[in-house]
Amino acid sequence: MEFSIIIPAYQESKSIETCLKSLQPLRNDAEIIVVDGGSQDNTVELSKPWADRVISAPKGRARQMNAGAKLAKGKILLFLHADTHLPAGALETIHQGLQGTYQWGRFDIELTGEPFFLKVIASLINLRSRLSGIATGDQAIFVQRETFEKVGGFPDLPLMEDIALSKRLKACSKPLCLKAKVISSGRRWETFGVARIILLMWWLRFLYFIGVSPAKLATLYQTGRFLHSPWIPPWKAH
Repeated sequence: MEFSIIIPAYQESKSIETCLKSLQPLRNDAEIIVVDGGSQDNTVELSKPWADRVISAPKGRARQMNAGAKLAKGKILLFLHADTHLPAGALETIHQGLQGTYQWGRFDIELTGEPFFLKVIASLINLRSRLSGIATGDQAIFVQRETFEKVGGFPDLPLMEDIALSKRLKACSKPLCLKAKVISSGRRWETFGVARIILLMWWLRFLYFIGVSPAKLATLYQTGRFLHSPWIPPWKAH
């Protein structure tokens, strides 16, 4: 098996079936593994007809994706969010790109939704990622299995696991930044407001950089709220 597509899911009954149906033409070259984090809706039931394996793991994208990776048979691991869709020819493009010195990479992203600024946001995400070498989970990170195991997989963090993994992988090779775009839902941006989410994401990244606990950052991310006191010393953040 060349590829394993690993999808962490939690309460994704509205999007999981559409996501999995779009992956069916790829099943000759890839296995599909859905890792549920304890959904209370019918995410698991909807996934079973369309996936090779549907398993459960403790809630948290890092834990769920690591659990899927342990069972994966593919030489290349592709981590895909349940509200994200791959571009045409995605697996062939990845396969060709990883034949050289690259050991991992990600796609550019396009956000769906009404606000015009979502197009601007997506462009900025792609540019920032290309300049920094840091990938976000929404960009469908892919990595050679051996490299993923070498760096110890995703760090067990409730948030920023994609940034932490990118830093580990950058020690192995530069990322392959594919211009082909995954299509990801802009639902979070629309729910909380584009300007608010922009400020929140930059603020969370700054707090993560100065050492604020990822557990606290995860709460902020989930609720879309800022900290009441913006200057939290790292030793008080745990």
